[in-house]
Amino acid sequence: MRYLPLTDTDRADMLAKIGANSIDDLFVDVPAVAQLDGPIRELPMHASEMTVERHMKARANKNLAAGDAPFFLGAGAYRHHVPASVDTVIQRGEFLTAYTPYQPEIAQGTLQMLFEFQSQVSRLYGCAVANASMYDGSTACWEAVAMAGRVTRRHRAVLSGALHPHYSQVVKTMAQFTGDTIADAMPAIQTEPDNAGLISRIDDDTACVVVQYPDILGRISDLTELADAAHAKGALLVVVNTEPVALGAIKSPGEMGADIVVGEGQSIGVGLQFGGPYLGLFAVRDPKHVRQMPGRLCGETTDAEGKRGFVLTLSTREQHIRREKATSNICTNSGLCALAFNVHMTLLGEKGLRELAAENHRLACIAADRLEQIPGVSLLNSAFFNEFTLQLGGKPARDVVRSLADRGVLGGVSLDRLYPGVAGLEDALLVAVTETTTEEDIETLAKELEGVLS
Repeated sequence: MRYLPLTDTDRADMLAKIGANSIDDLFVDVPAVAQLDGPIRELPMHASEMTVERHMKARANKNLAAGDAPFFLGAGAYRHHVPASVDTVIQRGEFLTAYTPYQPEIAQGTLQMLFEFQSQVSRLYGCAVANASMYDGSTACWEAVAMAGRVTRRHRAVLSGALHPHYSQVVKTMAQFTGDTIADAMPAIQTEPDNAGLISRIDDDTACVVVQYPDILGRISDLTELADAAHAKGALLVVVNTEPVALGAIKSPGEMGADIVVGEGQSIGVGLQFGGPYLGLFAVRDPKHVRQMPGRLCGETTDAEGKRGFVLTLSTREQHIRREKATSNICTNSGLCALAFNVHMTLLGEKGLRELAAENHRLACIAADRLEQIPGVSLLNSAFFNEFTLQLGGKPARDVVRSLADRGVLGGVSLDRLYPGVAGLEDALLVAVTETTTEEDIETLAKELEGVLS
């Protein structure tokens, strides 16, 4: 018998307290097509453990795993090599938890790790201060928009059309509950990002401009003019980075005037993991904005005996201060993923990160040059790091991706999948190359792609 501690009266009282007529009212934001009207009919109501194991293994064998095929998927989640030593360290008993240290004075090891993590992120992003991590890149992006509103006392955010659509969707979802106005746009298939068009959308009510670097098409541009334009209108520039390895090769956002830099840290120390858990990074260029940052900050100090120690310097979440004063409700904050990032970055060092970035770019250039030789294929980008956009001469990219998968190659991400129904993106294919890609993989992709397109 299932254990159901709540009575019908309990449920009715709870619903009345929050102003809902029924439990169904709690799911109004979930599209009807995604809701079940009963048990999943294809599954038996019960089965033995061995039967379930055999069933799940048979289904899993139908998958084409990232490590079992030439792999060129990216679009915000990248396959990089994670040294075995990273996993060894994060599985130590004193670290193997995702939870925040609630009694920091007895969690010196965790606090020291977070302090080092913040230092790494600050230097990577070209900023003064970074927090002790967030859930993932998309929620960090929203937190940056919310923070910009607190700093400027404005409530309009201008989003670049080349911002990852999942990030834009998270921002728009959260803005429904805060009253913020979100001015977004669709990407344009052109060689250079339309920074001039983005600048033209900034007005006196704009709290922030949000741009991705490198953007969703893999393009790279100088953001200095955009930062100056935002500042001239009293707005902040928020820069999103989904591939932190790129910052081992290209100028950091903070150096170009970004006020808030956020992103996804998955590429360093964290595997693909079926889409999560991932790691949100968050930093600010000007120390005066620290008190408006979400999450927590760890700091270094000395104790009563003069010994070096670490403390929670700033805790602006609802568990530490009055709810109405909180800037965030970030709790578990992907702490174990932050540790993995910290360990991997420590193993790399600055020299290793630059070498890793150089190898990513070298292989990406080889791939772009080879794929551009295929009849009907053209390269969109004039500049890129390890990800670029191909146009397939009118061939639907979604069909091409499926055909490549049938041939044992995970050939990229169709932009039509990210932006369904948006004109001009149907034949655009986003291809990512990392140090895990071999030149043989590139040649295999080229041959199979040529076969699919012929």
